[in-house]
Amino acid sequence: MYVLKFGGSSLANASRFSQVVDIISSTNAEHPTAVVVSAPQGITNKLVTLIAAIENRTTETILLDIQAHLQSILDDALKVYPAIDAVACQAKYDAVFADLSRLIEGASLLGHCPEQTYAQIVSSGERFSVLLLEAIFASKAKTALLLEPTGFIHVKTDTSEPLADVDISKEAFKKLYPEVPSLSLMPGFVAHDKDGHATTLGRNGSDYSAAILAVCIEAEVCEVWTDVDGVYNSDPRLIEDAKLLSTMSYHEAMELSYFGAKILHPKTISPLFRFNIPCRIKNTHAPENPGTYISDTSETDDLIRAVTNLPDVAMVRVSGPEMKGIVGMASRVFHTISQADISVIMISQSSAEYCISFCVPRRDADKAVTALNIAFDLEIQSGLLDPIQVQMDLAVITVVGDKMQHQRGIAARFFNALANARVNIIAIAQDSSERTISAVVRAKRLDDATRICHASLFKHVANIDVVVIGCGTVGKVLIQQILSQMDYLAGQNIALKLVGIANSRQLLLEREGINPGDDWQAKLAEQTEGLSLAKLDTFVQEAHLINPVIIDCTSSLPIARQYVEFLEHGFHVVTANKKANTEDMNYYQALRTASVNGLKKFLYETNVGAGLPVIDNLQGLLKAGDQLMTFEGILSGSLSYIFGEVHKGLTLSQATTKARELGYTEPNPAEDLSGLDVARKALVIAREAGLELEMDDLTVVPAIPEHLTDISDADEFMAKLAECDDAFSEQVAAAESEGKVLRYTARIEGSTINVGIQAVGEENALYGVKGGENAMAIHTRFYDPVPVVIRGYGAGAEVTAAGLFGDMLKTMRVESSVVI
Repeated sequence: MYVLKFGGSSLANASRFSQVVDIISSTNAEHPTAVVVSAPQGITNKLVTLIAAIENRTTETILLDIQAHLQSILDDALKVYPAIDAVACQAKYDAVFADLSRLIEGASLLGHCPEQTYAQIVSSGERFSVLLLEAIFASKAKTALLLEPTGFIHVKTDTSEPLADVDISKEAFKKLYPEVPSLSLMPGFVAHDKDGHATTLGRNGSDYSAAILAVCIEAEVCEVWTDVDGVYNSDPRLIEDAKLLSTMSYHEAMELSYFGAKILHPKTISPLFRFNIPCRIKNTHAPENPGTYISDTSETDDLIRAVTNLPDVAMVRVSGPEMKGIVGMASRVFHTISQADISVIMISQSSAEYCISFCVPRRDADKAVTALNIAFDLEIQSGLLDPIQVQMDLAVITVVGDKMQHQRGIAARFFNALANARVNIIAIAQDSSERTISAVVRAKRLDDATRICHASLFKHVANIDVVVIGCGTVGKVLIQQILSQMDYLAGQNIALKLVGIANSRQLLLEREGINPGDDWQAKLAEQTEGLSLAKLDTFVQEAHLINPVIIDCTSSLPIARQYVEFLEHGFHVVTANKKANTEDMNYYQALRTASVNGLKKFLYETNVGAGLPVIDNLQGLLKAGDQLMTFEGILSGSLSYIFGEVHKGLTLSQATTKARELGYTEPNPAEDLSGLDVARKALVIAREAGLELEMDDLTVVPAIPEHLTDISDADEFMAKLAECDDAFSEQVAAAESEGKVLRYTARIEGSTINVGIQAVGEENALYGVKGGENAMAIHTRFYDPVPVVIRGYGAGAEVTAAGLFGDMLKTMRVESSVVI
């Protein structure tokens, strides 16, 4: 025997009734079938509204609306099934409506609606569904037995929520229906109490009716037909790529439904679980789909099956300095809540017994506080307990899976996902079976938390959502690198999206990301608003970005001074801009604090050697316990190129002009030749090594006379640079006469930093550097007298952009399991 239950959405109109008839007929052709039905969609709500209108005696309009609604479905069904005995069917419907009208009239005379009357009224929709299905099958010469749930489904009276006594119900069913024919129909939702009066089965009552009938009839399977394909690993209305679960265990289904999944109520699963009757969730509108099969095993290797959420929760706290000394405290608390007829969702208790916290539905929060205040009035008055506290506007997010038991790292992944969503965890609970882990969070962050948890726990894809600030030479190259590498990285399970581009005046934001074929420059030019943190914050929340990264390709001090705020607002920061790391030490430390506290990365490898791994190597040595002794390096690719060219016979102005034409220098080469850029890089390295130095602590000797370094106009500077040619050529000649070459270097020794021109011989690691290369010799306790030497191109937009790209990839979460 198969039990099929159809919900209100499956019976919303005559067309839907037709679908249901086809499904029943198909099943009945192979198996004896018992059918349980809800009221047509919307009818039960109207009936509840009708009952509420009794006190105000405003029932007439609502009653007529219900009559018209049901009559419309009946009339349409008679057109679809012209063989129906219309007269007999209409007579039965008129009788149902007459009973409804009589019950409303009687309740109106009383001025209220007794429980038995309430059950009879509110189940009128289910009786209409049975009536119409019986007529349709009769028109097909198929007789169906009508099962009366108030005759055998017995409801216990000692529970806060309606629960059936399944054993008594099963015994009563066998006596009432010793034999059940091939097809039977039953209205859901109703039952009888200990006195034999009609009552309801509460929320999801029709599903529960079907489960009870499945036990009574000893069904092979109980199928619940609804308007979705089955149970998903998260809410498909919230998560676009939520995955349908083909199988689930009873335990998993109960936990999921308890913590917010809308497909089934826990009490529906309970009798099926007890009697080991499988349940299948199917879609009425797509009966060919397999649905979700719920049984004693989930038949999967997945450790985590689903992430679900339960909104509209409040947390009640009972606490006090003397709580530990009060015997039976927890028992008294929960007895009080039970007596108030309040359901507890989850419990969290401090190990010191100082505080007991528990969650209840938000609608019951005030009632819970009132009950506890009464029960513990003496303890509160005497100071043994603090006043009862309640925190509103909360939600519970839960991960579920039978195979989570004894698996290390599940909780860490869950809580790390919440941290990535910048969600504060208010309380935590894990059931003793280790099938669920729950966290209480603020309701306003629930959607983001669910999305990010789903992405972290079920996708093997790392997300990087990039906003590039600065569209100059380096910025344009980086944007091109990002757009050209998207497909390749997608193959490596990295979902890279360029979601924003900003220049000094405009900000372009694209929720779905900028594509390789887009004319981003034209789109950016159309924007009327500039960069602001407030606008970025709003965009991240509305677009539900999982891993937002800001990449600064500018040399702007105002942008650098916003890094702390960027980090505090949940952005990783990747930068080639040296201004932040060379601001005063207070800001330098604030950046590190913001990065640690916000669990966001601040990455700046390109501050020193463009694409060369200088910072990474130095940090690695220091973390291993090494200590910097001496650092000596060529830190400017542009000056490296210029100094190499003068040793080939060019004058300083000629070499600078050539470097400028190749794009190696700043727009104004005075910035390079002043040595300030090298000084900043040297200060970054010194600070990485633990030296608390400011820019004023450095000794910087420019490569040119100081009066030229102040010229802000590039063309004017280049015109006057020739004045230095003769003097500079003499320096070159003097060095070469000693078998040496000139290099513009930075040297760190102890707490002293010197930046300037140095003549080096063949024995020096910097002697052979040429063609715009950077080179660094790092002497440490581990690497001395032979230093660590890092050498490579340090000038050019391509290598700088590549360095930024590499830092960007470091923002991926470790648990993403990606291969680069």
